[in-house]
Amino acid sequence: MTKAKLIAENKDLKLLLQQKELIIAQLQKMIFGPTSERYTSEEAQTIQMSLFADLEAIKLKEQQAEEETINVSYERKKTVKKQQPNRIPLPDHLPRIDVVLKPEGDLTGLVKIGEEVTEILDIIPPVFQVIRLVRPKYADPLAKTEEVVQPIRIAPMPDRVIDRGIPSARLLAYILICKFVDHLPYYRQIQIFKRIGLSIKSNTINGWIAKTCTLIKPLYDAFCKYIFSQNYLEADESTVKVLRVKKNGKKGKAHTGYYWVYYDPINNQVAFIFDPGRGRKYAANHLKDFKGSLQTDGLSVYDAFDKLDYITLIACMAHIRRKFVEAIANDKKRAEPIVLLIRQLYAIEDYARENKYTHQQRLELRQAKAVPIMEKLKEKLDDLHNDPQVLPGSAIGKAVHYALGRWKYQQRYLHDGKLEIDNNLVENAIRALALGRKNWLFAGSEQGARWGAMIYTLVGSALRHNLNPLDYISDILRRLPDTKMDQLHTLFPVNWEKRPKSDLDLI
Repeated sequence: MTKAKLIAENKDLKLLLQQKELIIAQLQKMIFGPTSERYTSEEAQTIQMSLFADLEAIKLKEQQAEEETINVSYERKKTVKKQQPNRIPLPDHLPRIDVVLKPEGDLTGLVKIGEEVTEILDIIPPVFQVIRLVRPKYADPLAKTEEVVQPIRIAPMPDRVIDRGIPSARLLAYILICKFVDHLPYYRQIQIFKRIGLSIKSNTINGWIAKTCTLIKPLYDAFCKYIFSQNYLEADESTVKVLRVKKNGKKGKAHTGYYWVYYDPINNQVAFIFDPGRGRKYAANHLKDFKGSLQTDGLSVYDAFDKLDYITLIACMAHIRRKFVEAIANDKKRAEPIVLLIRQLYAIEDYARENKYTHQQRLELRQAKAVPIMEKLKEKLDDLHNDPQVLPGSAIGKAVHYALGRWKYQQRYLHDGKLEIDNNLVENAIRALALGRKNWLFAGSEQGARWGAMIYTLVGSALRHNLNPLDYISDILRRLPDTKMDQLHTLFPVNWEKRPKSDLDLI
């Protein structure tokens, strides 16, 4: 074997060894390591302290500028050390039921001088109740002798989610919340219902959900249209197993479908869309009316949108960082400096968030502090790219290749204060789906997956506006039958207002 062949073989073996070491390190982290991507070291802490000192200097200058025009006076109160309570007090809004325990024996002639109260937290399991809609009938006595327009009068039946059906809007909302918020599959809910004395067949619940989602669909469509009218979205996608339905109606094998998720960071709301694939045609259909900044990971289907005049693609720093964190396991010398620089960028973002900076203030901070760090980061990436010892197939080589490939998209966040440094917000929005997927495992059909997208959209957005999802879904189910198409926006989570209580809330 010639020397050249030996050198080439040695190079291939080194690359293979690095790849196997990376796989072992990833498996060890998966099994034993933390899920967080944060990286700490003594050098990182030193750099971080220096950066924080600079940021605090900026804050001090801002405060000094305010003090030049504003005189602040205050009285200093003596701090009193609070005693730690023995236990957390129970909330005042919970109902109280008094159980009075009197001493045994004759209490005649004794005077009550006080009482001791011990509070015990109790729970009432779910209880079914039957709402009876009673509509009295009235007859006009004049109808016996003369013609009357309404000889018999009775109140009309109010519109309901399921006409002549037995479930109330709250029961339907409860079933949906249990599945899509608390991750309880329908079959588990059926088991719970049996334990409290009511047997409901799975086909019955499936029929209820189908009619409920049919009612919700116009609201969902209007909400998605509203989401895509915004000028800044984060996008991601996640898999879901879907059972195929054969022509004879029987279930077939499962295939992989996709939930495409679009998050609006400005208004804090999210939209889920189900499609059977992950191709560009699906994203193109979703984004056909979108104009603005689109932040994504490195999925290639999005790259074509950057060529359009009305869409600007933004990259995700978290995905760049993730690959270098993984590379530390077998090339710490080269990967760690990159991770430390990225950490400084995130420290700047944390500082702006903690101090509630406006978009303009965040832009100015990035220009002053983040731009020099990004320039230094680019220099190090270029050096690694040109280093002959960094093999393209190694973990560090792949990380560098990915970072440079996303660089032109990533640096754009520096020039717009409303943009985030990464698309972690949309990834956080997908967590509910990931937890639910571990419990209900698959969607029964593609139609079922589309219904799931509707509920994840409305419930996910409601939770991000601190709404009680049961109250919200119950209310919109009651109001949708009477809501006109041009008034659907009033039922969006961002616009929703709870109505005054009424007896009809029970249905």
